[in-house]
Amino acid sequence: MEKENIYILGIESSCDDTSAAILCNDLILSNVVANQKIHAEYGGVVPELASRAHQQNIVPVVHRAIEKAGISKNQLSAIAFTRGPGLMGSLLVGTSFAKSLAFGLEIPLIDINHMQAHILAHFIDEPDHNKPPFPFLAMTISGGHTQIVRVDDYFKMEVLGETIDDAVGEAYDKSGKVLGLGYPAGPEIDKCARLGNPKAYTFTKPKVDGLNFSFSGLKTAILYFVQREVKANPNFIQENLNDICASIQYTIIGILMDKLKLAVKQTGIKHIAIGGGVSANSGIRKALKLAEQKHGWTTYIPKFEYTTDNAAMIAIVGYLKYLEKDFSDFDVTATARLKI
Repeated sequence: MEKENIYILGIESSCDDTSAAILCNDLILSNVVANQKIHAEYGGVVPELASRAHQQNIVPVVHRAIEKAGISKNQLSAIAFTRGPGLMGSLLVGTSFAKSLAFGLEIPLIDINHMQAHILAHFIDEPDHNKPPFPFLAMTISGGHTQIVRVDDYFKMEVLGETIDDAVGEAYDKSGKVLGLGYPAGPEIDKCARLGNPKAYTFTKPKVDGLNFSFSGLKTAILYFVQREVKANPNFIQENLNDICASIQYTIIGILMDKLKLAVKQTGIKHIAIGGGVSANSGIRKALKLAEQKHGWTTYIPKFEYTTDNAAMIAIVGYLKYLEKDFSDFDVTATARLKI
């Protein structure tokens, strides 16, 4: 007798992207994302504008995800949503919608930790994608978070180190702003870095104990460096943009890799999985592949569409929780700060 299919609707609204996905067991049927372009005008996410856009986008995005999956809403087994961490106004939109729809359909509600979802995105069933074995080390790198996490099981995780101020994505964006680049600056710096000399300029790596990170000092050093050079040569940025970007990226990657090496040394775990929007960076991916050969690691890199904020990763965690009957009460509330 065939087992009954489990259909999970995942909803993600933690920051500035509204996303909905439909999953059948561990297979993604649809993953729809509505981006918010308006924040580029301000050089960063404006929380009030983000929550308003979520309110406009969530109904058509969910409708499109169900339609694209080729099912009806009455076939849904449960609804999974991002409870936190994230922007409170944005989280409230997704939470309220998920609770209302689950209540109306009389199906279970499942709250999801956004940071756990970045890690567990590796367990979406994809052709030619190997899933990391337990235990493994996960490095989540995004605009708001930088963490190294030991993962012993789906829901047995320990944060070994995290940022104590600016995250990697913030370091990229703030450096990009100094250089006159658009928002988000990470992809632009990555693109320019491929054409530049990574050792053209030297930036000091912050000294932070253990496996924690700090990028505020690096951000300040880049600011002062650019101001000093522009004072001497007003055309410095335009004449040396590729080399500046390559040097910034080289330093950031060096910081990340140094911490990963230390984590491997301390734990003895050589299976490394990355996630989060910054994991789409070509330089970081290249460094991880080189580490496979140099240090004997096995690295796991998700598909690009599962690195940035998306509902597919929410849905896969919802599926894993559904199997354990780990459901939420309908009085569950969004939480801007939520630990793994």
